[in-house]
Amino acid sequence: MSAPLNVVTGAFGYTEKYITRELVRGARVRTLTRPHPDRLNPFGAQIEVAPLDFANFDELVRNLTGASTLYNTYWVRFPHGRDTFDSAVENTKTLIRAARQAGVRRVVQISVSNPALDSPYAYFRGKAQLEKALAESGLSYAIIRPTVIYGPEDILINNIAWRLRRFPVFAIPGSGGGYRIQPVSAEDNATLAVDAGERQDNLLVDAAGPEIYSYEALVHLIARAVGARARVIHLPSRLVWALAWALGKTVNDVLLTREEIGALVDDLLVSHHPPTGKDRFSEWLQRNASTVGTHYASELDRHFREGTQPFITLAHF
Repeated sequence: MSAPLNVVTGAFGYTEKYITRELVRGARVRTLTRPHPDRLNPFGAQIEVAPLDFANFDELVRNLTGASTLYNTYWVRFPHGRDTFDSAVENTKTLIRAARQAGVRRVVQISVSNPALDSPYAYFRGKAQLEKALAESGLSYAIIRPTVIYGPEDILINNIAWRLRRFPVFAIPGSGGGYRIQPVSAEDNATLAVDAGERQDNLLVDAAGPEIYSYEALVHLIARAVGARARVIHLPSRLVWALAWALGKTVNDVLLTREEIGALVDDLLVSHHPPTGKDRFSEWLQRNASTVGTHYASELDRHFREGTQPFITLAHF
C-alpha cells in the first residue's frame, strides 16, 4: 500500500520543519505555503509543494484532497498590515471547512498554552476560538498547546541572549519576575504533534518541557550560559514595553508586544499538567551557548518581508 498523505502548512518554517522531518520518514508530505524564491526548501523532492490561498476555497479543497491528516500551524504573532488576529481566525476556519469538504481524516491544530474565549489577549482569545471551531467541525482532531518552543532557529530565547550580550542592562517587567515559563523543544513539540496525528480519539494536550523557571531565573540562566554581564533590573510593564518598542524601531522589527508582556506576567506560558516533553532546556542551552544570541533574529524579516504568509514559529513570542 502507498504511504499516507499528510499536509503541513508552511513546512519550510521554524517549528513546521520539525513536524515535517518526523513525517517524511514514513509518509508522503505536501505543504501548503506561499512560495517565494528566497525561501529554501530543506526537503527537496521529499515533499510536494502546493499554494496556500485562503481566498481560493476550491483550490484549498483540491490541495487537501487525499490527505489523511492536516497539521495546521498557520497563525500570526502580531497584527501586521492586513494580517490581523481576526483575519487569521477566519482564514483558519476556511482551512478547516476545506479540510472537511476534502475528506481529510484528522486535523492536528497547533494552539497555545492556556487559551480562553474570554482572554484579555487577542492572541490567546483567537486560539480558543479556533479550538472551538475545530471541535465543532465534525472532524477528528488533536489540539497541541505549546508553552514556549525553543530550538536553533527560535526568536524569543535568541533575542533575550542577544540583548544580554549587547546591552549593559536587561529590564524585567514588574517588581517580582516570579511569573513562570516552561520551555519545550521543537523536537518534543513535533513528536507530540505527529503522535497525536496517528491517533483516532479527539484530544487536547499541552506541549511543555520538564523544567519550569521563573522568568527572572531564566534570564539569569541565559546570561550565565553566554557569559553576559548585563545588570538585570525590574521596571513597570508599560516601561518595559516602551523600551522594547524603541529598540524594535532601531532593528526595524517588533521586539515584544504589550500582549506578550501581559501574557508572560499573567503566568500563561506554563502548563498545569505533567510535562509531556523530555528535552531539558538547560542542557540545550549549554550545548548552544556559543551561538545563541550572537545575531539578532528578526520576526518581520523572517515572515513578512520575504513575502510569505506568516506562520507561528516560536509558537509564541
